[in-house]
Amino acid sequence: MSRRWSYYGYGLIALLLSTVIFWVPFYFVIINSFKNTTESADFSMAWPKVFQLAANYKEVLMTNDYMLVRAFYNSTVLTVFSIAVLVLVCSMAGFVLQRREGGKASSTINFLVLTGLMIPPAIVPTIWVLNGLGLFKTMIGLILIEVALHFPFAAILYKAFTATIPRELDESAFIDGCGGIRLFFNIVFPLLKPVTSTIVVLTAVGVFNDFVNPLYFLPGSDNATVQLTLYNFTSLYRTAWNLLFADIVLISLPPLILFIFFNKKIVAGMTAGAVKG
Repeated sequence: MSRRWSYYGYGLIALLLSTVIFWVPFYFVIINSFKNTTESADFSMAWPKVFQLAANYKEVLMTNDYMLVRAFYNSTVLTVFSIAVLVLVCSMAGFVLQRREGGKASSTINFLVLTGLMIPPAIVPTIWVLNGLGLFKTMIGLILIEVALHFPFAAILYKAFTATIPRELDESAFIDGCGGIRLFFNIVFPLLKPVTSTIVVLTAVGVFNDFVNPLYFLPGSDNATVQLTLYNFTSLYRTAWNLLFADIVLISLPPLILFIFFNKKIVAGMTAGAVKG
């Protein structure tokens, strides 16, 4: 009985902490997005005297000739293509790194992959390289940057998960006359669904919420992503806090929906490769 009460007690404490850390700030943002400019500037959690739900959100959508709508389109294109390229490249890289582990170059390659997690990206040299390739201020250039920045984490996850797939499958496929490419796409890649789901969700949230890379590598109002639309309601002398909070609510909905529906797959994919390898 005492163990059961302690179990429920720890659960209650965890629930209260999550409420304070996550839901109280989210409630603060939502409730202030319903207020007028004067009331929202008080930064209180009190209910508004007059709800301006439709007016605030309509103004956010219409600001700068529907800039937020264009930003949602740009962020969606950036996220979808970045994930597609990342999954394709990192799944193959993780498979090769795991299957050829122990070779002469494997330790060097693993070290280079790990350095990608530790060394921060350099803005000016990256702009110089993109400009030389003719990809600066282009969506393709930004997609390649997102893939490069998320490559180490995704490749390590794929490598760990590939270790749980028996090598006997590879040997049986080769005996049956299956080539390397066919082996990967027909046999190995379908078995990587759990970790692929984890990488898709985590990367989608990271790319969709990215602020720095679109700011530096894809400037221009027509190329704005959702995070850059926050500049629409801030200035040196005045900030429309109610509209800013409404914008935050709108751009937070897609990542929140992803986490709500795929949180179990995220945990499964993160822990699947911890048993072996």
